[in-house]
Amino acid sequence: MNVLLISITTIVAYLLGSIPTAVWYGQGFFGIDIRQHGSGNAGATNTFRVLGKRAGTIVMLVDVLKGYTAAIMANLLWYLDIITQTEIMTFEIVFGLVAVIGHLYPIFADFKGGKGVASLLGMVLAIHPEMALVCIGIFLLVVIASQYVSLGSILAALAFPILLLLQVFGQKESPLLIVFGFVVFLMVVFTHQKNIGRLMRGQENRTILIRLRKKRGE
Repeated sequence: MNVLLISITTIVAYLLGSIPTAVWYGQGFFGIDIRQHGSGNAGATNTFRVLGKRAGTIVMLVDVLKGYTAAIMANLLWYLDIITQTEIMTFEIVFGLVAVIGHLYPIFADFKGGKGVASLLGMVLAIHPEMALVCIGIFLLVVIASQYVSLGSILAALAFPILLLLQVFGQKESPLLIVFGFVVFLMVVFTHQKNIGRLMRGQENRTILIRLRKKRGE
């Protein structure tokens, strides 16, 4: 019974991650497939770029919620005495990563999804909220300084495991959590390969703020 319920929860996590927020929002409110515009990515950044701030914010929040909800489902299994308290983090990581895989390869959108950064952030918020807030701060500082969202995402993901190793919160972090941190970084690098190439060639798209300033002649 326990194996069956854990398997069902894993499938639910994947289906939750598979909700193609950007695709459905673009089709439902604008009549377009976001994957055929801008960078072609079905994520919050491209939604901001193509559909505007309101649409981008909604897509980002929903994608964060997908990762967060999937991860905290582990607590439900603990409440039902299916897993022990010491196993909660393990299953938070498993369910969260499964949701991210769903976001990358959504069954509801021909397996063509986004880059998973928002959903990764959601699961990190569930697992280690303090570190998630620090990484958000790093992301914002990098984006403000460089105007590159992709660079902000990569450096924030790199900071996550490094700060865990440095024990910035004065406590010894779980080895599993540290390994997970490096997995997060590798996933972000993998999904941003094209962005890294454009950054190295100086061809990466800058943030919407810069684009708007150029249009207004500021």
